[in-house]
Amino acid sequence: MELMTLRQIRQAVPQGPVEASAHVQIESLAAKTTRDQKPYCELVLADAADRMTLRVWSDHPNYKACDSLGTGDFVAIAGEFYQHQQYGLDARRWKTRPLTSEERAALLQGPPALRAKQAADWDFIVATTGAIRDPRLYALCAEFIAQHGARFRSSAGARSYHHARRGGLVEHTAQMMRVAAQIAPLYPDLNLDLLVAGILFHDSGKLWENHLPDTGFSMPFDERGEMIGHIALGMDLVNSLWRKILADPQQAAEWSKLSPALEDIRLHLLHLVAAHHGEMQFGSPVFPKTPEAMALNYIDNLDARLEMFIAGYPVAKPLAERVFERVRPLPGNLVKPLGKFSDHA
Repeated sequence: MELMTLRQIRQAVPQGPVEASAHVQIESLAAKTTRDQKPYCELVLADAADRMTLRVWSDHPNYKACDSLGTGDFVAIAGEFYQHQQYGLDARRWKTRPLTSEERAALLQGPPALRAKQAADWDFIVATTGAIRDPRLYALCAEFIAQHGARFRSSAGARSYHHARRGGLVEHTAQMMRVAAQIAPLYPDLNLDLLVAGILFHDSGKLWENHLPDTGFSMPFDERGEMIGHIALGMDLVNSLWRKILADPQQAAEWSKLSPALEDIRLHLLHLVAAHHGEMQFGSPVFPKTPEAMALNYIDNLDARLEMFIAGYPVAKPLAERVFERVRPLPGNLVKPLGKFSDHA
């Protein structure tokens, strides 16, 4: 059988059942019961970019085989994948086997296309922050990348809604910087140095809230992330790095002669981190109160929601031709987008 990723399988099954093999990690395994109190096993399978839920009913030939599987196991699952009317992506006549050490290592690295994209996105982040003209903001960003770059590249953009994969935070941040670079010439009053730095740091607290270990695809919960949240963690990170780059008295004295003032830079950057969710009901302690803060909020929301649309179509239940069930937190049912113009039939 052809080896495919879960995303490739998900994209293929709307055209019909697919005979395939997938290498996955068992993210969770739970014994459950139906409304009629019949037992079944629920497996959540994950790879580098997607996950699926496999329900194994008590009359399924592989029901007893669930006893030999455990959370965190790396397995190959081979069978016929199809689109279940109620549950979405499903599989039948499937079998599993443990992955070899080589197969496990390859799975953890992610598919080549995703690795290449995230590497290019990371290079773009480094180059874009490296072009910041204000030496204070440049030094702050460089220190963050040097100190936390490896952890940044292993963190997700969110736990479930968008860019919920290892390296997803890199993809999200790079795309936001691309949008900022495009709109800055249209709004010349925007401070692009500040906006780029704000984009780099706006989700920096997710390095703890949404960090994935190199040993699997399951995102653990972090006590600091749970108790403080990524916005407060990001603000604390900005302050700690700021103190570090100003530790050299001679350097600080030289920088203090520049405009804008050092303390103004710190306060405005903290405001971008604090206000990037836009509204208090969404977790920000303050509303955006500067042009850069408002721009950051809209750029962040735009990239996150478009990612939700793209990821939503393959998993949303069809309600009618070209109409799909709502995928939260998007506000309504999804409608198939209009195709791009082509002069070929």
